[in-house]
Amino acid sequence: MRVTVNKIKEMKQKQEKIAMLTAYDYPTAKLVDEAGVPLILVGDSLGMVVLGYESTIPVTMDEMIHHTKAVVRGTKQAMIIGDMPFMTYHTSASDALYNAARFLQEAGAQAIKLEGGVVVAETVKRIVDCGIPVMGHIGLTPQSVHQLGGHRVQGKTPEAAERQLKDAIALEQAGAFAIVLETMPAPLSKLITQKVSIPTIGIGAGPDCDGQVQVISDLLGLFTDFVPKHAKQYAKLADAMRTGIANYASEVKSGTFPTAEHGSTMDESLLKDLARS
Repeated sequence: MRVTVNKIKEMKQKQEKIAMLTAYDYPTAKLVDEAGVPLILVGDSLGMVVLGYESTIPVTMDEMIHHTKAVVRGTKQAMIIGDMPFMTYHTSASDALYNAARFLQEAGAQAIKLEGGVVVAETVKRIVDCGIPVMGHIGLTPQSVHQLGGHRVQGKTPEAAERQLKDAIALEQAGAFAIVLETMPAPLSKLITQKVSIPTIGIGAGPDCDGQVQVISDLLGLFTDFVPKHAKQYAKLADAMRTGIANYASEVKSGTFPTAEHGSTMDESLLKDLARS
């Protein structure tokens, strides 16, 4: 049975820290699920770490649905959360509801995530009222990176901190079951975590959130263009992959791979007639 919204809320009540990771394909999702991670986000970060875009903004609904389907097929326990792409929930509540429903109907996800606070609260309420669990996302919101002036820490002034708190409260009142707090000062994320009854999931927001989320490509050292400040590399798989690929290419070139053990054989007498033809 998959992790539910109620289970995640209970984890906050019990002061049990919540781990969340991104995944974008079947084999990765399978490994994350087998490791016991309760929340898997199919993040629009796939635009950068999988598809090679410069930001998350070009990511489309069809791309998100495609990858979410693969993640769902690879998992049995984790709650799968689909990340609503740029401008798929801003134009109208009906558009937002339609796109959110696609994640559940077509892709098999159990919840969706969207960015923003007060400005999207009515949309969140509409989606939740129709039976779709919503995770909020405030602080540094990557889809608004141009408006924010880059990837900067959010909420550092009293006025900015007050806006972030109001955003969190608005999302809670709208029915969101959890909120991602991205790139904000640790004291502010701690205050927000204390002020709302729903779980907070931090990324670059300090240790006092109810949980943490990381991009799997950063955590495993697979994405080598840059390493975000908030990321900790638990492995360096890119180095291992480079070594393995180089060794393979070298052995093919030298003729040492493949050997007889990597293939199959047959009675060569059966080929005599073919050889004479």
